[in-house]
Amino acid sequence: MYAVIKTGGKQYTVTQGDEVKFEKLDGKVGDSITFEHVLFTSDGEKVQIGKPYLENSKVVGQITNQGKNKKIVVFKYKRRKGYRRKQGHRQDFTLVRIENIEARA
Repeated sequence: MYAVIKTGGKQYTVTQGDEVKFEKLDGKVGDSITFEHVLFTSDGEKVQIGKPYLENSKVVGQITNQGKNKKIVVFKYKRRKGYRRKQGHRQDFTLVRIENIEARA
């Protein structure tokens, strides 16, 4: 069974047992987290599509890590003007292990 959930302005396809990297979510390592915005579920035969979200459906996971991604380099440049700016950025993330997908008809 898999589901499509929405969090942080993005959509993610998840299945039970997956470890998914989301944008920073509140909580500590070991906390349980519930995603209420379920857009779509499928178990191979039965498909449910929300309008926009499914009623009585949720995805439950556990936070396994809070950290920062690899550094990205932001480099601004204008040719022939001597203008160069280099800046780095590390985005916070939350790693969540999906434990259960609850989809009721």
